[in-house]
Amino acid sequence: MIRRSMNRRDIFTGDYSRESEHGDMSYENLKFDKNDVFLVTGGAGFIGSNLCEAILNLGYRVRCLDDLSTGKQENVDLFLDHPLYEFVKGDIRDMDTCLKACEGISYVLNQAAWGSVPRSIEMPLFYEEVNIRGTLNMMEAARQRGVRRFVYASSSSVYGDHPQLPKREGTEGELLSPYALTKRVCEEYGKLYYRLYGLETYGLRYFNVFGRRQNPEGAYAAVIPKFIKQLLNGEQPVIYGDGKQSRDFTYIENVIEANLKACKASCEGAGQAFNIAYGGREFLIDIYHELAKALGRDIEPAFGPERKGDIKHSNADISKARELLGYEAEWSFERGIKEAIEWYKGIFGVSQRG
Repeated sequence: MIRRSMNRRDIFTGDYSRESEHGDMSYENLKFDKNDVFLVTGGAGFIGSNLCEAILNLGYRVRCLDDLSTGKQENVDLFLDHPLYEFVKGDIRDMDTCLKACEGISYVLNQAAWGSVPRSIEMPLFYEEVNIRGTLNMMEAARQRGVRRFVYASSSSVYGDHPQLPKREGTEGELLSPYALTKRVCEEYGKLYYRLYGLETYGLRYFNVFGRRQNPEGAYAAVIPKFIKQLLNGEQPVIYGDGKQSRDFTYIENVIEANLKACKASCEGAGQAFNIAYGGREFLIDIYHELAKALGRDIEPAFGPERKGDIKHSNADISKARELLGYEAEWSFERGIKEAIEWYKGIFGVSQRG
């Protein structure tokens, strides 16, 4: 029997927002000091650009640091005319760049990294250089510049081959890829920088984030935007494996909420890592057929070999983030996928009727 997301109804119908047990906990109501400044590394990427936008919408200053190696100039151009936005082109592998970027900063939201498990298997040395050394540079720069709090992107890949579902912090298995290793090492540095230096670090273990501005292009594109693009173009998508692998797909709005609430959370959670997900479980083959139906496409997928390093099943226990961050995960998969489909239709010039 297929286990579905909490509060799930028939796909793409009804109201899917999770009702908060603690009243209105939306991040739009968070208040910071009027002089606070945020630094978003990787701010020209998918998650980073959404964080920049959310901070600007709240009325606070944001500095974006990105070398545009995987981020997009168009995600910078969106905000260049905003008086509270500053763009710095630079590489987190360069310590001087990190130190300059952290000057006058209250909160660092460190998203800069190279993603993709398969690509990390092909390029392990590069991943060590960017994801580990780059993140360590940023932590050290934040420490030296007196940054109040350092929130950084980790990953559900740190759970490795441990079979337990749902995934809970503190129960991790053997790592399956260089990418996962880089994220585990960064979490260990996060612990040390809090214990040794008092830098309040918060690691966010993202579970399969999706949503607006996620890149559908290339061999290493995430599965949801890639499926949507291929279906809209009448192409046959490829599912690696049998399609029965499951994921806790997490809409971008939940990730924004987690980052901003981590900035405001009590110091009780400092030095720790938290699952950031919706707490649901979707099977890949189901997602494919639901997307095809929603887009009006009658195309059967092709199936390829399983990819090295992939975790078979993923489903998060988010109770720790709820307790220590006030995280509510208000956007369900169903609600988020509706928004994502409409956004991709817009950028590909597809009408509402497809």
